[in-house]
Amino acid sequence: MSRSSLINLHAVIPSSRVNGPGRRMVVFFQGCGRNCPGCFNPETHRFSEARLCAPTELFGKYLREGVEGITISGGEPFAQPEGLAELLRLARSYHGLSTVVYTGCTHEELLGQEPAMQALEHIDVLIDGPYERDKPEPTSLARGSANQRFIFLSGRYAPADFYMPGKVEVTISPDGTVTETGFSRAAAIGF
Repeated sequence: MSRSSLINLHAVIPSSRVNGPGRRMVVFFQGCGRNCPGCFNPETHRFSEARLCAPTELFGKYLREGVEGITISGGEPFAQPEGLAELLRLARSYHGLSTVVYTGCTHEELLGQEPAMQALEHIDVLIDGPYERDKPEPTSLARGSANQRFIFLSGRYAPADFYMPGKVEVTISPDGTVTETGFSRAAAIGF
């Protein structure tokens, strides 16, 4: 496996019910050059090596029974296009998982870029666009700001599948690390 197919990981949540439809494995990539003001995950911005992982290793270590899909966020997943494409390919064709990807890029920016196009082939739903804190999400859609779009690239899901009214999960790992994930409408509108 080439080094470009490895993923620089920030974190993995093996099973979540608030990061898209059904039970999902959530993968956070490390590295993002956008630095959107108010980003909910600024610790993912540094491009320094966090934890390199092959996609096959990631599934072997984190995939749990009963998980229907994988949600990928960041950092910026398309900053690692080869690793992203391989992860998505394995998720769909080998593991039969649905795929949801959050990106600060727009769909139009990704079109025509070869590594990005390979990843797009394996995505069911792309949530695109940079986070804009002055455009809070006024509904309970699973997105950070109202400018972000849901691009349905397959028929697997519909818009109604992405309503997550006030769903937040808090997990505490064996080492005491506390992780909060999901979409809190109150947090999104500044309460």
